Amino acid sequence: MNVEQHDVGVSQVAAAIAEPARTRILCSLMDGHARTSTELAAIAEVSASTASAHLAKLKELALVRLHVQGRHRYYSLADKRVAQALEALMVIGQNPAPTFNPRTPDRLQFARTCYDHMAGTLAVLLHDRMLEKGWLLESDEQAYRLSDSGEALFAGLGIEINDLNTLRRRFACPCLDWSMRRPHLGGSLGAALLQTAIKRKWVTQDLDSRALAVTALGRREIGARFDLKLPTPDVQQRREQREPLPTHELI
Repeated sequence: MNVEQHDVGVSQVAAAIAEPARTRILCSLMDGHARTSTELAAIAEVSASTASAHLAKLKELALVRLHVQGRHRYYSLADKRVAQALEALMVIGQNPAPTFNPRTPDRLQFARTCYDHMAGTLAVLLHDRMLEKGWLLESDEQAYRLSDSGEALFAGLGIEINDLNTLRRRFACPCLDWSMRRPHLGGSLGAALLQTAIKRKWVTQDLDSRALAVTALGRREIGARFDLKLPTPDVQQRREQREPLPTHELI
């Protein structure tokens, strides 16, 4: 790309970011959480059709990425370079990024199943920890592989990695969490981790919902094996104290 093409590219991106509604959309995604076009329309204070047009332009310029999760479509920043550019502009403009407040009931938000793998706050924490420790490595935007230390971690849990690689499904991939709006671990590796957690009684699964409860044993083992301090959600405390749950949480 020559200098003239660079100039055109910069001006196109700058013009896209400069539009007030697009600025609000991009800044709202800086917290790392994905959002629907409906949510972004409300944040940008524009109609749904206008938000869709803005998102199409931002996607065309590789500023946002579309995630299709079942019937739902979410948008996030395309990559960390976009976030870094926005941060630099926000320092100049001195505008704080809005925060993301999940509205999912606590019981489901902390731990639940997503198809055959684990989701919720716990799963997102585990996913992030495995990346931080270098146990999980990105192969591309939609796939992971294990490092040698990662293979040792899962082997220590009794999970046969070679067997998982022979299955007719993706080995490991990011799966967008609908409550946290950030990725958790999907694929055959994510499914194997959930089954191991259930088998070892680290978590128990409700008969009438997808909610998972972390046991005292699970809290200790997960904390030790993944070098992770787990938060204690209020709903989990109520379960441990055998207090009844509010009706709205029995989903």
